[in-house]
Amino acid sequence: MAFDVLAQFLRDMFRVLKRRTRGMAHGMTRREFAVAASAAGLAAFGFGGRALGGEPKTLRLIMRNDLRVLDPMWTTAYVTRNHAYMVFDTLFALDSKLQPQPQPQPQMIGDHNISPDKLLYSFILRDGLKCHDGQPVRRADCVASLKRWMARDSLGQTLATVIDGMTGADDKLLQSG
Repeated sequence: MAFDVLAQFLRDMFRVLKRRTRGMAHGMTRREFAVAASAAGLAAFGFGGRALGGEPKTLRLIMRNDLRVLDPMWTTAYVTRNHAYMVFDTLFALDSKLQPQPQPQPQMIGDHNISPDKLLYSFILRDGLKCHDGQPVRRADCVASLKRWMARDSLGQTLATVIDGMTGADDKLLQSG
């Protein structure tokens, strides 16, 4: 329907232009040119209609910088950070704007609890998590990763000064207090 209206508008516009071109040197005023160009632009983009989904495709991209270091603990390069978020899992995920707000979104965590006195934090790993070699992710893997982060990152170093340790009753329960 919108396309029919646009087509009729363009036909009327060209009729007006044909009449005016007889006495004008250029054939069209600036205003008429702007209106015609805008109408043609709307027609080209289909009035902002929704794109139809197609077959899934592989997304290939070229990063602005070379990915020289794969370990985000040893560099502050954004390309390494972005690569790490696409490849590695984290206990809690960030949102589409790379923010943990409004609520942390569990990624590797199935359930988490905070004690009433807010001194003990318990995290239960989600079922089905696998390492690169197919072995299940265990509490010890998470503790090792967190200790590595705490040794290198300033926020991690601050956190390390206020927790007593990281323990757990089994391979899925991680407690910190």
